[in-house]
Amino acid sequence: MICRKGSPVVIKTSQIARNCERAVVTAYRELRGCGTADLRAFRSCTTLYRIHHPEASIDEARRLVSEWIDHHVVREDNGPTRGCDC
Repeated sequence: MICRKGSPVVIKTSQIARNCERAVVTAYRELRGCGTADLRAFRSCTTLYRIHHPEASIDEARRLVSEWIDHHVVREDNGPTRGCDC
């Protein structure tokens, strides 16, 4: 749990198998929970993905990050996703 301006914000955790996917989704949720704008959180998570995978193009990183955010945050789906091999 983290706090935002005195009120608790609960961060959902799930069984995301990939380390980078888990890091991206957790970072996005925490950034949004602290009031960071959607686009800024997305860009930060794209950068985080590229730190984990410097070989990835910016377009590939944006595609995967947007798919993961849509899957785990928007649709709250717990099933597997496409992505890297880590």
